[in-house]
Amino acid sequence: MPFLGKDWRSPGLSWTKTEQGWKSTVFYGHELEDNNREIDLTELCSDNKENLFVGDLCELTTTKRKKDFYNNNTKSQFIFSDKWIYVHRGSTKERHGYCTLGEALNRLDFSSAIQDLRRFNYVAKLFQLIARYQLRSLSGAAQKNYFNILEKIVRKVLEDHYNPRLVKELLQDLSMTLHNLTVHVGRSVLVGNINIWLCRLENIIKWQQQLNSLQIPKQMSNGMSFNDLPIYMQNHILYKFSDAYDIINLGKATPTLHILSEDPMLWKRLCHFHFSDKQFCRNLVLTTSDNVDWKLMYFTLQKHYPMKEQYGDTLHFCKHCSILLWKDRHLALLFKDCGHPCTANDPDSCLMPISPQHFIDLFKF
Repeated sequence: MPFLGKDWRSPGLSWTKTEQGWKSTVFYGHELEDNNREIDLTELCSDNKENLFVGDLCELTTTKRKKDFYNNNTKSQFIFSDKWIYVHRGSTKERHGYCTLGEALNRLDFSSAIQDLRRFNYVAKLFQLIARYQLRSLSGAAQKNYFNILEKIVRKVLEDHYNPRLVKELLQDLSMTLHNLTVHVGRSVLVGNINIWLCRLENIIKWQQQLNSLQIPKQMSNGMSFNDLPIYMQNHILYKFSDAYDIINLGKATPTLHILSEDPMLWKRLCHFHFSDKQFCRNLVLTTSDNVDWKLMYFTLQKHYPMKEQYGDTLHFCKHCSILLWKDRHLALLFKDCGHPCTANDPDSCLMPISPQHFIDLFKF
């Protein structure tokens, strides 16, 4: 029976009819980060490649390392920008193979997701988990795409000053992973030439230096500031925070905020938000007057148990058709679009938010 719509099981390639038959169309028009020019395939095939080198390469002494540096920083691999992908776990009559973590990283549109403040923390946390545990499992194209998106994440933090602490932790975990892979495990586990990884390590060190020297400018405004708000409103805003380090850093701003940040009821609410009552009973921290020290209690529980994750927007997984997607809230409200070609009677009831750890667990076979 013919399909009346787009077949969701198709690989998504574009085909053109020629005299010799049907041929797939591959697009190479991705721009370079340094000089924004397209890749010329005739230049790639020619012997004279000196005009392809970009950036200041004075520190790269050999021609071999120049070529590796170029291959690492160009966008010669075509990357999809899909809003959804089908997560197939095994072979069927219609489709053979299975979806890998690297394929999901290449096909899902993470480059646009980091521009959305609701999704930025989610993508940064996902990249941090990949840097810790799954970097070796990525293919060469996926690793290249990983570092290209990571560069955009760092650039956004430097421009918008948004959540630099999270990106610092991401770069720290990534540098430790690369150090363990190159020193303790061995260079044979890395995909590609060692000079490419040396260039990536240099970029990580450069990004860390830029983030450590980041100075958030003080905005001059003639209107009302945070300190002009009544104390009960400042206290109400502090109760909306779910990150303890944000509360501590805000308490360093003024003496009034320091007093509000040391409120025991604030830390009690934070403990109940992240941990369960059973975990409290195992790790009670009492003061000299037999009262619970909720602030110390929080950091004690943090060492033993994972904290509750909270994100503005996440990837969603459709349990009916096994599709992983970014859900566009505007289209969902205006056109009642679930974001993918779902055949269920109630598509919204089949959608399940996916945490970063759950995203990685989907591709463990």
